[in-house]
Amino acid sequence: MQSANMLLKNIVRSSVLQFAAQHGMKKDLFPLSRTLSLSLCLKQDNSCKPSEKLDLDAWKKVMKSGLQEEVNETVSEPQEHSGLAAARETLEMWRLAGRAVPENMSEEQLKTFMERPSKSAKKKYLKFLYLKELSKKNDKRKMEQKRERKLEAQEQTSKTEDTKKSPFVCLWASTMDKAYNWRAAQSMIFGQPLVFDMSFEKEMSVREVANTVNQLVLSEGCNRRSLDPFHIHFCNFKDESLYHREFLKHYREAWSKLLITVTDQCYTEVFPKDKLIYLTADSPKVMKTFDHDKIYIVGSMVDRSIKRGVSLAQAKRLGLETAALPLDKYLLWNTGAKNLTLDQMMRILLTLKDTADWKKALEFVPKRKYCGFVNKPVSELKKTLDLMNTLKLGKRQQEVQKKFAKNYSKK
Repeated sequence: MQSANMLLKNIVRSSVLQFAAQHGMKKDLFPLSRTLSLSLCLKQDNSCKPSEKLDLDAWKKVMKSGLQEEVNETVSEPQEHSGLAAARETLEMWRLAGRAVPENMSEEQLKTFMERPSKSAKKKYLKFLYLKELSKKNDKRKMEQKRERKLEAQEQTSKTEDTKKSPFVCLWASTMDKAYNWRAAQSMIFGQPLVFDMSFEKEMSVREVANTVNQLVLSEGCNRRSLDPFHIHFCNFKDESLYHREFLKHYREAWSKLLITVTDQCYTEVFPKDKLIYLTADSPKVMKTFDHDKIYIVGSMVDRSIKRGVSLAQAKRLGLETAALPLDKYLLWNTGAKNLTLDQMMRILLTLKDTADWKKALEFVPKRKYCGFVNKPVSELKKTLDLMNTLKLGKRQQEVQKKFAKNYSKK
């Protein structure tokens, strides 16, 4: 009898373990198998109790409920998977049709897409996801471009630093600086003066003053690198003014070491009036040649609103001679103001001083302001224009007479 009980115990254990292994319920069924085996272990007196039957019934109920849950889960999961797959297929078809559909969608987004009540709501939701994906792609592309620019800038700076660190380049730069400074020092003793009138601070805004100082810095650098530089004078210059603050921002400690003359006096107090010529675009007198014995004055002013006659009024108030560059004589000027920047004026005057050639000097005028150079004198061009106009008028008069004769005959 004992051997029969052991045989029954082994058969039940093997069947339960095999069933649990097939259905993934091994952990949950271990306690059931253990209780079943204990209940089935009979004592030596071989007496069966009613509790053993109750344990078997409970075990059957548990097994049946587990099987039903597994079947429900296996039925529900394919339905959900089939719905998501159908939604993905519809989205792929819409994408091929050219609609605004995002490329990547999560399961949550697909579920929300399927839960939308109408087709228009689904389209709006897809458009929202599409635009969101586009913005992310654009942000990513911009970040990559920014990173590439940063890397290129770092490479360029490393190359320039390497070239700067080379002893030959450092020696060349130091020797050239010494040569430029020597020329500027010579110009302070023997050079021709060039005056910048710094009395127009009240006529400009803070931004225009900053632009003026930028142009003056470029003018000073261009003058210092020329073969025969001017002796630059900043007249009517006041300490702690907007000009002064902007110059300190650019030059810092080198401001006090510049080889130029800075004074708060007016140019009429420093130079004789008969040698001064105020260069202004509003002057009626046109400059024909560059005079090395005269002292030219340039107004340090940048005005976006183009306030006409400000520098001309300043020159007339002081009783000075004025002149304008012969732009109409040498250039086919387009419509617009004939005001030039301060660094352009500096380059034009330096070229006139060295070569006395107006065509070479006026090449520094921006090409957007003129069509080309004049090959013939202006007087001849005016004569040809007048002849063309008279010919046109003559032809028109003849046509009008013929029409009048046809419409109103002698009858």
